[in-house]
Amino acid sequence: MKSLSIVLLSIFFVVDVAAEEMVFTGARIIPIAGEPIDNGVLVIEDGRIRAVGASGRVRIPRGAEIHDAGGKVIMPGFVDSHSHIGEVAGGDSSSPIQPEARVLDSINVRDAGFKRSLAGGITTTHLMSGSGHLISGQSLYVKLRDGNSIEDIAYRRADGSVDGGMKFANGTNPRRDPPFPGTRAKSAALVRQKLIAAREYQQKIERADGDAEKLPPRDLGMEALAEVLRGERIVHHHTHRHDDILTVLRLQREFGFRVVLHHVSEAARVAKEIADAGVPVSLITVDSPGGKLEAQYADFENGPALERAGADVGFHTDDYITDSRLFMRQAALAVRAGMTRDTALEALTLANARILGLEDRIGSLEPGKDADFVILSGDPLSVYTRVLETWVEGVRRFDIDDDEDRAVAEGGYGALQPSVVHEFHGYGEWH
Repeated sequence: MKSLSIVLLSIFFVVDVAAEEMVFTGARIIPIAGEPIDNGVLVIEDGRIRAVGASGRVRIPRGAEIHDAGGKVIMPGFVDSHSHIGEVAGGDSSSPIQPEARVLDSINVRDAGFKRSLAGGITTTHLMSGSGHLISGQSLYVKLRDGNSIEDIAYRRADGSVDGGMKFANGTNPRRDPPFPGTRAKSAALVRQKLIAAREYQQKIERADGDAEKLPPRDLGMEALAEVLRGERIVHHHTHRHDDILTVLRLQREFGFRVVLHHVSEAARVAKEIADAGVPVSLITVDSPGGKLEAQYADFENGPALERAGADVGFHTDDYITDSRLFMRQAALAVRAGMTRDTALEALTLANARILGLEDRIGSLEPGKDADFVILSGDPLSVYTRVLETWVEGVRRFDIDDDEDRAVAEGGYGALQPSVVHEFHGYGEWH
């Protein structure tokens, strides 16, 4: 009996040591999935959220590492649904449609854009190629954990393959000299024809029913677009003008793919149509300095108009267009224009998680989700608030009290950058 007791004690001891538990106390917690909690408690275990709630209502594990966050604000890590950090690139100038190109094969994980994102409280980002093509390639969802390669930080699907979407674009950027289209009508026609070809390719594979002799020659671009048609790969569509937005919705109705509208400078003009289509929006509040002609009617009213219409709205940085360190300002400017506070904060977090199809893992502080969170000095919508710490899967990835991290947070372009953007990858590549 004595030996059995020793065995049982040993088992409990091993479990206690193996579990890495941390507790953050005293902060105002904004979980997004519920009402804010004053004097809150956040319990982390092995990189996941174990519990969140008010002091006195959450059990603090014995032996856990305690972090006093009194006077601070804790939120879910921010999710950027559209970024170009990492020297990301997709298709080249040989064709306007290149779905076979993978940004996975172009990303430099040592690019300082990742540090800037962490300094802005971003824990998940969507890396995509530029808008100089009608289809510029396969995008990638990444978690800003420490990693030596892009595979180390990429989100994975259930089958183990890397997770991401497909970048489409219309409007001014893809309109160039041949072989690129010269008009909006031709742009839509080229995309429609390619999707029809992808549908036929998929049908040939289905008819072959595993017979190698009947299978069509392998085509990487067709394979990727077949994933789009099956709803396995979300289309992330750059579009600005109201007529271009409606063209995207027209194609979506015809082919049934899942789509997110990005930028949407004139969203307020067609907010009802967007909401009625059930299509989410990745919105940028402030676009490129100087902008472009098709963005001349960009309006801070876009966010409030989409909210009133009932559309799901997230924000993005388009970094390097707007700096990842200022991501919170997207929400603040939208609130100034009339968006509700709760919707604006959700647009930085859970709405963007839904946009990427990752809402079961990130975007809110709920038990079982990844321990991705940001500690702020004050209210997230205040211009005076600073990101103090950024945590990814229970690991602190940014700390304002660290000299190098502070330099990244407060320095200008190039601060502590081991790598910068070395080249311009073609017209519109950063937009």
